[in-house]
Amino acid sequence: MNTATLLLLTHPATSSAPTDDNGFVEADASSPHVNVMDLGITRGDGFFETISVVAGHPQALEPHLARLKHSAELMDMPEPDTDVWRLAVLAGIEAHQLEHGVQRELFAKLIMTRGVEGTGTPTGWVYVDTGEDFTAAREGIRVVSLDRGYRHDVAETSPWLLQGAKTLSYAANRAALREAARRGADDVIFVSSDGYALEGPTSNVIVRNGNRVRTPATDQGILAGTTQASVFEFFDARGFETAYEHIPANELAAADALWLVSSVRQASPITNLDGRDFQVDADLAAELNTYLLSRTH
Repeated sequence: MNTATLLLLTHPATSSAPTDDNGFVEADASSPHVNVMDLGITRGDGFFETISVVAGHPQALEPHLARLKHSAELMDMPEPDTDVWRLAVLAGIEAHQLEHGVQRELFAKLIMTRGVEGTGTPTGWVYVDTGEDFTAAREGIRVVSLDRGYRHDVAETSPWLLQGAKTLSYAANRAALREAARRGADDVIFVSSDGYALEGPTSNVIVRNGNRVRTPATDQGILAGTTQASVFEFFDARGFETAYEHIPANELAAADALWLVSSVRQASPITNLDGRDFQVDADLAAELNTYLLSRTH
């Protein structure tokens, strides 16, 4: 039985969209809707956001919508009408709850492509479904570091590589996760070719040394993390110093604790990085995830 809710953005929710209706229609998620010549399919030419929905509340909705617009800007695509996207997300959650009841954890995926080749008209949709069970990952994951193949300053030297945009072109990220699995690990930390820690394929890196908590600076072509920002709020409120820095990869082994954090999985403490074991503070990890799952903004 299909459990997903799909809303198609019919205009397709750019800033020039008509305003005579909401700009989207609910559709059957089990039926085909995307043209086979859509550039999102044939070229991976588009971008997306994935929003955690807890007890019916979309977490960090406004930061996700802001990042949606940023990706469009980096990719020279029409500006998404965030009012329409916001309404579609909320309508999708409501429709899903009416059909299936209020569930503890859902996700909403927002996708916008450049559209069918030659038309100049983007395609957009919102998809809402039940989230995975991340209980085990929130208790700890094994991670390997992999060379990303770019210098840490690639976003400045080669902006056409779209580092920092949340593009649909995730083939390399998926390949990295398969390589991690081959090495007996669950996830990856990418390292720049000149030796700096960057991010995971679908996550941001958090490093704690004593009372200091850091994450790699976003000027290295790193996607600014909505969950990472909330993690900093958590640690700031507890008297920790937080900072965005260029972090040499060789400093990771000396950390007191490491996490990978993302919108739906939330915070996963790293139990082992490249064969080096890390002691996990189970109480702190649980407290952090409780905080993240309770967010209302």
